[in-house]
Amino acid sequence: MKTSNLFYQSRSRRPEVDRAEGIYIWAKDGARYIDGSSGAMVSNIGHSNPNVLAAMKAQMDSATFAYRLHFENSAAEDLARSIADRMPDGLNRVFFVSGGSEAMESCVKFARQWAVATGQSGRWKVISRFPSYHGSTLGALSITGYGPLTDAFAPMFKEMPKIPAPTCYLDRDNLTDEERGLKYAEMLRDEILAQGSDTVLAFAMEPVGGASTGALVAPDSYYARIREICDEFGVLLIMDEVMSGVGRTGKFMASEHWNIRADLVAVSKGFGAGYVPLGAMIADQRMVDTVLDAGGFAHGHTYAGNPLACAAGLAVLQEIDRLDLMANAAAMGDVLMSGLRDLMDRYEFIGDVRGKGLLTAFEMVSDRETMAPLPKSLNAYERFLEICYARHLITYSRRTRGGIDGDHFLICPPMIVTHPQVDEILNILDDSLAVFAQECGLEA
Repeated sequence: MKTSNLFYQSRSRRPEVDRAEGIYIWAKDGARYIDGSSGAMVSNIGHSNPNVLAAMKAQMDSATFAYRLHFENSAAEDLARSIADRMPDGLNRVFFVSGGSEAMESCVKFARQWAVATGQSGRWKVISRFPSYHGSTLGALSITGYGPLTDAFAPMFKEMPKIPAPTCYLDRDNLTDEERGLKYAEMLRDEILAQGSDTVLAFAMEPVGGASTGALVAPDSYYARIREICDEFGVLLIMDEVMSGVGRTGKFMASEHWNIRADLVAVSKGFGAGYVPLGAMIADQRMVDTVLDAGGFAHGHTYAGNPLACAAGLAVLQEIDRLDLMANAAAMGDVLMSGLRDLMDRYEFIGDVRGKGLLTAFEMVSDRETMAPLPKSLNAYERFLEICYARHLITYSRRTRGGIDGDHFLICPPMIVTHPQVDEILNILDDSLAVFAQECGLEA
């Protein structure tokens, strides 16, 4: 393998990509891989969609860059309108960015400027959950709850308050699911009171968990109660839909499953679907008017509203509609979840299967009764991923419990996946689990 001048998180190397189409990626040596995680839960509509590529080429023939302070552009206007048409009433103002971290920082900074503009300058604290992941920039890290990513930088940002994520599957009590959901929601109310309700600006959450909690879904009762608590204290609700949004769970926004309207929404990943870097903050019309009337939004990025990116994003939404991919995500998600539960029946070290639509995951444990994690020395979250990769299936893994212990694996193929392709993914997972079990002396 030739020397590389690139570096990222580690020294590990991978094959060089040759081409990609649909749910498959080919390496230069001819090996074909199934993109079982849509990259990092990004390639929602699959690779090399011809209609998206055609839309990008058409925009290239017109203009690839027009700075937003100098020109408006129809691609950005059309995309913003298409998003607004899909959102709940009032959430109709869009601020474009290039990624999820930027989208979440935009939400936090906008929320703060709104508070100042409305005479609530004492509100600055953003409560979030632990574990959680909201981005890798310093502002986004302040609301992220994931030790390996945050600890080294803690002296460089203002740590924000955290409440426990609703990990009800770990609880050993006599409560019903509804009662557990309410128990975790009430932790937000307790924290608001502990911090001083007039100092709390917002609560940020993923409606369906991402990399830090592995497709965690709270009981239904959790969501409505969170909204009620935010309303009670005038706290803004920020929904991080960077991973769960734009159709992946079977709804345009995952929060739609519970009819919850946020005050601010962050989207990215599947929004540009791997064709371009693209994200957005979606804000309430009245809030935007307030901030603009007070002197404007003091924030921005050079590539905000880039016409090439927006042309691609609009084409992605059109393909989701044309191919009815949200319905397919829901249907194939049911097939995938059923298959994962079958694997759980066969492998005692799978302690939980969870998710919504095609945002699914399973977690490995050493004991289902106690839900104790596997021994850390097994390094399961990396080893099992490598076993899958050797069998040409790409998965996505993380440490489950704050980044320190536990092992979960996200199985999130593109929304175009078919039933036979889901079966192929499940067969490779089965084979990989058998190999992992044998290596580690685990019961299968």
